[in-house]
Amino acid sequence: MTAIDRTPVDSATLAPRDFVALRETRAADPGRIARVLAARRRRPVIRGDGRLFIVAADHPARGALAVGTDATAMADRYVLLERLATALSRPGVDGVLGTPDIIEDLALLGLLDDKIVVGSMNRGGLRGSAFEMDDRYTGYDIDGIARDGLDFAKNLLRINLADAGSLETLESTAIAVSQAAEARIPIMIEPFMSEWVGGKVGEKVVNDLSTEAVILSIAIAAGLGNSSSYSWLKLPVVAEMERVMASTTLPTLLLGGDPAGDQDETFEAWGTALALPGVRGLVVGRSLLYPADGDVVSAIDTAAALVHGAAPTDSGK
Repeated sequence: MTAIDRTPVDSATLAPRDFVALRETRAADPGRIARVLAARRRRPVIRGDGRLFIVAADHPARGALAVGTDATAMADRYVLLERLATALSRPGVDGVLGTPDIIEDLALLGLLDDKIVVGSMNRGGLRGSAFEMDDRYTGYDIDGIARDGLDFAKNLLRINLADAGSLETLESTAIAVSQAAEARIPIMIEPFMSEWVGGKVGEKVVNDLSTEAVILSIAIAAGLGNSSSYSWLKLPVVAEMERVMASTTLPTLLLGGDPAGDQDETFEAWGTALALPGVRGLVVGRSLLYPADGDVVSAIDTAAALVHGAAPTDSGK
């Protein structure tokens, strides 16, 4: 795979003085974060064509800094914020997904008005750890999302039938789904059937991306909580997506995952899946913020065109 171009992008919305002000505010006036979030101009989750294109940036909090073969691609926070600023400035980008540190940085930088803001909830299953399957809720909770006036919640649900740590994650996710429904906050569940490489705890965790495994993960995730009225799904693009989408009535957003292979082929696969009934859009991070050629604007604009130019989701089964 081609090495990732980590050159800072030419952001039209940020300057060095913005980062100086950001650091000063965090040290001298932390209460400003709450004031800025309270004053944020909000938008309906569903409007216009009913589709959503969300840029994801919650990977670092799980210790996942790699993009492709570059192990520390997302380590520079200022480069990440510049790329997020560029993405959020592009037409067709509806919002951003992140942990509190990312969301609050973006709020202080004035980048969240009229955007869907998604709070990432469980980041405790650190990448490469012996406790990776015990993915505890260490980020946002529903109370915090409501307090800050965010628009959406998100959790990761990796289900490993051979690891007891998955049970606590399942239970905690069910509680979060119930709390989201009570607060009337949409929550996107990102389910996977997962396993340890070689069956040995402490080795690398891999997600089963077979059609059958994705369908099984949907069946488990959709039944969590005391109400599914505010539940959404966040799913990978896999083979036989028609069968995958036939397995649920929940509104669904497609995830991008770690970039691999030819980018044009990835865009083509997304475009095909976006035309399926029930698919509402994309939630993509690394593959667009850190494209191999470094052209963030082109990658973002291509994805935005796919989302907002696809066929309506209510076109029938």
